[in-house]
Amino acid sequence: MQTILVEGKIVDSEKKAFSILYVEDEEAIRENYMRYLKRHFTTVYEAKDGEEAYAIYKEVKPQIMIIDINIPKLNGLELLKKVRENDHSTKAIMLTAYADVEYLLKASELKLTKYLIKPVSREDLKTALNQVEQEIEDFNTISNKKVTLKDQYIWNHELTELSNNGEPIYLTNKERTLLSMLIKNQNVVVTYEIIVDTLWQDSYEDKLAPLKTIVKNLRKKLPKDTLKNVFGIGFKIII
Repeated sequence: MQTILVEGKIVDSEKKAFSILYVEDEEAIRENYMRYLKRHFTTVYEAKDGEEAYAIYKEVKPQIMIIDINIPKLNGLELLKKVRENDHSTKAIMLTAYADVEYLLKASELKLTKYLIKPVSREDLKTALNQVEQEIEDFNTISNKKVTLKDQYIWNHELTELSNNGEPIYLTNKERTLLSMLIKNQNVVVTYEIIVDTLWQDSYEDKLAPLKTIVKNLRKKLPKDTLKNVFGIGFKIII
């Protein structure tokens, strides 16, 4: 078995490097599928109700959510509706015991990748997850107005403004330009050369030191581990 380093953790290289939040209130079912998911994915979170799930979502921003529709406190539709207020990139699979047209219509408005009728076999879940993974690889969905980061940080494209819990965070012009560029290319590495050319329209060699200073200061204004340095290549934003 080979191992690799993913976000500072050593994991089985056969596992897929996606983060998943699984929401199910029935403990036996949740434990069963958590064992399955942990065997195949590097990062898996669990929640037993909608409120707990939303708190975890805000903290870790998973790439994929698997949500049972009939969960306490916030049902699956209400939970996903809150997520979709500012986030159209997190992929969602909805699980339900109802093959009801009304439910299907409501769920379709929330940009689901898949709607599975319970009981869900592992093969059906695997097929749905493969579809989600393909969507993540093929498409990069970015909100036209707002992007939600971890810990209730919001980037407003229109205002080019960063805020936390509704309070604006001061950015210098270059910090704002850099953050805007990285978010528009979220989860993709933007090279040092492109960044320097955008910020200064100047020679590359003598701008690496000031760029490091800008990045250092910007990191202090963002959630932890949001701005990543890819050694020898450039930087990327993890959303």
